[in-house]
Parts: sequence; C-alpha cells; structure tokens
Amino acid sequence: MKNILHIILVIGGVQAASASDFVLSSSDIQSGVHMQKTQEFMGFGCVGDNLSPQLSWQNPPKGTKSFAITAYDPDAPTGSGWWHWQVINIPTSTTEFKQGAGDINTKNAPRAALQIENDYGFQGFGGACPPKGDKVHHYQFTVYALSIEHIDVKANASGALIGYMIKANTLDSSTIEALYKR
Repeated sequence: MKNILHIILVIGGVQAASASDFVLSSSDIQSGVHMQKTQEFMGFGCVGDNLSPQLSWQNPPKGTKSFAITAYDPDAPTGSGWWHWQVINIPTSTTEFKQGAGDINTKNAPRAALQIENDYGFQGFGGACPPKGDKVHHYQFTVYALSIEHIDVKANASGALIGYMIKANTLDSSTIEALYKR
C-alpha cells in the first residue's frame, strides 16, 4: 500500500509540473514592470502608440484545441475593470502574436481568430490609459489553452460573456501582469 501511495504521489507531481509548463512570454512587457508608451492608448487624453505587445507561448497542455488572449485592467475605476483586448478562436498552430497584431487593420492575427470589441468600443487592442494621477494599474495579459476549437459569438459580445466562455473551457493559462501609470 505504501508503494502504491508513493507511485500516486509521483504521478500527481509529474502532472502538476506539466500543467505549470504552459508559459507566456513577451519581448515588450514583463510582470511587475511598467509598460512603455508603445502600449499606451491613443485617445481619452492618452498619446501612446496603441500597439499590442508581442506575446508568445509554449508547452500548452494535452487536449488544447484553441487559444484565447485577454488583456484586462482590474484597477480601472469602473466597478468591473476594463477589457483592453480579447481574442478567441486562435488556432493551435499559432504560438505568437507579433507586436501590433491587435490592430485588426494590419491582419497580423490569424484569420480564424476573432478580436472582440474592447471597452473603448472597437475591435482589437486598446492600450493602457489610466486616469492621470491615479494609482499604478495592473494589466493582466493572459493566454488561455482551451478545450474547444471555436467559441461561437459575435465581435460585439460583452467582455463578461467572453470571459465566461473562456473560463468555462480553460485547460490552463499563463499571465504577464504589467504595470502602467500616467
């Protein structure tokens, strides 16, 4: 019995280690580090370049059928945070978004991917734009490995609905929490 318990613990440890191997990285942003003007919004008093950061990921869990990416600011003074970017239906053959892929006019995202309307009211990436003089905001860039290939919604679906659909089908996720203050 003791040997069986040991085998179960070893197997469980291996499975836990595998799940944590799904990693998001970026050449443009880092956890705990302030973003550059490149990722600041252009509008609402902000004068940045409004470019989504380069993101890449590796080691998705077995059974991954698609990916999703979100950028969310829980510190926005709205009572519900702020969705800066939500992309769904990303094929498993994609493991990187180049800088600026959040601009739907560049067509740098995979054709099958759907960029949802952000809280600024347009499809694609909308950069950081916290109120001037407000506290430091935390921007959570997350990639999700999903158990389904396609989420059937329109581009103007609410951020809450997209968040629900992503979370309900997530196998694993990895986040970079970048900072910004004006």
